[in-house]
Amino acid sequence: MQAKTTLAGMALAVLCAASAHAQVPAGYPADYQKIIDGAKKEGKLVIYGATDSKAAQPLIRDFNALYPAITVEYNDMNSTEVYNRFISETAAGGATADLTWSSAVDLQMRLAVEDYALQYKSVEAASLPAWAKWNDKAYGTTFEPAVFVYNKRLVSEKEVPQTHADFVKAITAEKFRDKVTTYDIEKSGVGFMFMAQDSLDFPQFPALEAAFGTARVRVQSSTGTMLERISSGENLIGYNVLGPYALARAKTDPSIGVVMPKDYTLVISRVAFISKNAQHVNAAKLWLDYLLSVRGQTVVANESKLFAIRSDVKGEATAAALTRQLGEKNIKPLAVHPNLLQFLAPVKRMAFLKQWKETAGKK
Repeated sequence: MQAKTTLAGMALAVLCAASAHAQVPAGYPADYQKIIDGAKKEGKLVIYGATDSKAAQPLIRDFNALYPAITVEYNDMNSTEVYNRFISETAAGGATADLTWSSAVDLQMRLAVEDYALQYKSVEAASLPAWAKWNDKAYGTTFEPAVFVYNKRLVSEKEVPQTHADFVKAITAEKFRDKVTTYDIEKSGVGFMFMAQDSLDFPQFPALEAAFGTARVRVQSSTGTMLERISSGENLIGYNVLGPYALARAKTDPSIGVVMPKDYTLVISRVAFISKNAQHVNAAKLWLDYLLSVRGQTVVANESKLFAIRSDVKGEATAAALTRQLGEKNIKPLAVHPNLLQFLAPVKRMAFLKQWKETAGKK
């Protein structure tokens, strides 16, 4: 009886050991097991994210299904809050995020360039577009269009703009006075970045600012608030709204219509990086690799609906599907690159905000 018990115990031990090693994903180096084992010992991962908890939860659930020993503490903030909290806590030498994940690509790049990010070559890096990664520190994880959103009950088909020039013309109509919304570019990092990029890509940008002023644009710091106000009719149309949230809302809300501009559509990729001083560094590496993997990207596309960046992932919310729909020439992805920092220089940022307030921001 004792021999049987011993044999059973040995068999169980072998099975457990095999199970532990089976967690190394196919194609990963064998020594990746050290990262997995280290993450299990750490037992925790702290993420600061500018991704709605509702969109992040499917990823967290699936990650926990793979690695149940790791507790994920996810802190949902807007993009500016992610930056400010991370940088202030780091400066104070206190506990902060192991990994930050934000749609404000420029702010993430500033942190990466200023040496807040750990240099870690993800095993999944080769599967990303060249423009979506920088120096083995900052990684783009999604492929998200900036869209126009309108109230389908109150805006007729003929009034719906299809291009940026159409938008300028549309919102100068009396009907849209006090009924146009966009991000508060002083408070929303992604909003500032989108608008700064438009100033480079849209030849009629001064006319756009003036049209916002004529319409007495209403600004918000969150996508959710804009969608709520457009749905209710308090606002009729929104500019540069993050596409994944708008498209997800449109599927369940008959009042919400979405347009991807036909002249060009800006695309951002939520950037993730591991903190150079991460307390749970192995868990952070594990999360980053999972997020960029085919499995993680499939969840991004089909459950989180954030648009997968990998070209080998299938689904409606993917870079491949969006490229087919709009055409490669009409898509303008914002590269994960220090070039994005030009508008963050204090003098240039203040000049841009001053111009905005004097034109678009006037009431």
